[in-house]
Amino acid sequence: MAGAAGPEGDTLVARGPGGGGGRTRGSNWSGSLILASLTGAFGSSFLYGYNLSVVNAPAVYIKKFYNETWQSRYGFSVNESTLTLLWSVTVSIFAIGGLVGAIIVTPIVKFFGRKCTLLLNNVFAVTAALLMSLSLLAGSFEMLILGRIIMGVDAGISLSALPMYLSEISPKEIRGSLGQVTAIFICIGVFTGQVLGLPEIFGQESRWPYLFGAIAFPSLIQVVILPFLPESPRYLLLEKHNTSEAEKAFQRFLGKDDVSHEIEEVLAESRVQRNTKLVSILQLLRTRAVRWQVVTVVVTMGCYQLCGLNAIWYYTNNIFSEAGISHETIPYVTLSTGAVETLAAVFSGLVIERLGRRPLLIGGFGLMVVFFSVLTVSLTLQNTVHWLPYLSIFCILAIIASFCIGPGGIPFVLTGEFFQQSQRPAAFMIAGTVNWLSNFAVGLLFPFIQAGLQTYCFLVFAAICFAGATYLFFVLPETKNKTFHEISQAFAKRNKVTLEMQEMNHYAGERKSSAEQESDFTSSVDNGETKKEIV
Repeated sequence: MAGAAGPEGDTLVARGPGGGGGRTRGSNWSGSLILASLTGAFGSSFLYGYNLSVVNAPAVYIKKFYNETWQSRYGFSVNESTLTLLWSVTVSIFAIGGLVGAIIVTPIVKFFGRKCTLLLNNVFAVTAALLMSLSLLAGSFEMLILGRIIMGVDAGISLSALPMYLSEISPKEIRGSLGQVTAIFICIGVFTGQVLGLPEIFGQESRWPYLFGAIAFPSLIQVVILPFLPESPRYLLLEKHNTSEAEKAFQRFLGKDDVSHEIEEVLAESRVQRNTKLVSILQLLRTRAVRWQVVTVVVTMGCYQLCGLNAIWYYTNNIFSEAGISHETIPYVTLSTGAVETLAAVFSGLVIERLGRRPLLIGGFGLMVVFFSVLTVSLTLQNTVHWLPYLSIFCILAIIASFCIGPGGIPFVLTGEFFQQSQRPAAFMIAGTVNWLSNFAVGLLFPFIQAGLQTYCFLVFAAICFAGATYLFFVLPETKNKTFHEISQAFAKRNKVTLEMQEMNHYAGERKSSAEQESDFTSSVDNGETKKEIV
């Protein structure tokens, strides 16, 4: 609100009489919270989505560039199989970079924090943008491939650091909706890549390098805005033991002065954990109290990539050609897929706190099974009935919408919700590793699966979606509006541990006890740093 002083100026919805604790549901969304989520996502998950689709439109021109470069160097044209291999590497090596980013993200977020990791990650994005945009001028296709690897590293780091940051700055009442910002900006990134790739814009032989140069713009926006927003208050309190800064961060993000309840809630988690030392991947895998949480994250992340949507993004032109769409029309039909994806993701963000994670995730995978099956039939019989190509287009749009209402964003939300502070970086590393290995497998193997199975290739993805939906139906509890401790309790029976065992099942190490943290907080209250509001 204009003219308001301090954190109160960030509150978007006015409080009722008396100010303090009686916040309405709408007042969970403070200005700082919205700005942090939008800025963080624009320079992170947006770029991931953009790089999924940006290689599609200029594919013909890039292959021509490869051939011309090869010919100028060696005096003869590259053979078709080598050109296909170079292009497959260009597309799929993005995932190898992502895997590297997912592996190195844990020590980075521990040392630098969530926000600073997002900021430093822009070095990779800008470097990749320069390499790829200048590759044509330099006559080096190796620069384009190297840029794709580096851009993958950026995506691997951001797809772990961003959901971690969003889950830690949001109130539990809107944790799901805020978590969906990651998915929404992935969709917006895909759509933007499609729009900029139109022939009227950068989809021309002389302009395709601009498609990659544009990557630097969101990064620069993030570098300008994000430094003025707070670090994750949970990170500050539980890992840096800086109660004063954590209190200020909570005040900014929640838009209120009295944050004693929020700090006490985090300290309660600290008491359950017994310590705040980060656990390793091996320690997390050996912890019985989170065994099914880890398995569920692996299944959801695996299905997120293996369900077939990235195959559609990577090879949309080929799929629409098989559906009988003319070459001139394909860029505009492809544009509709990005629009549908974005609208479905926004819809999911609006309803996730009402419907919950479980029905959206299981329902999304279930609908994909149906539409993949129908798509297989329509592609198989499209030469016999003149209107079947249009049914194929509808099925592709329906598959995209089904994916985005649940499977497209909720896996990132669940990874942040399932694990406590000390376990979260290791959990995101596991999730990221599964995510990027699966992404690489789809990008590399789908052309061969398509060549071998022809129109029946999508039945493979239908089977994966069915298996994922079945597993989640029997295993996944609802996590809506639950604290991390309550979610652990929901898994306790399946993990075959008692609540007491869960509380004891953490690893000792150098730490600042919760008693010391509470003492720090008490001191800050006594010193007048925390002002309680009277309701």
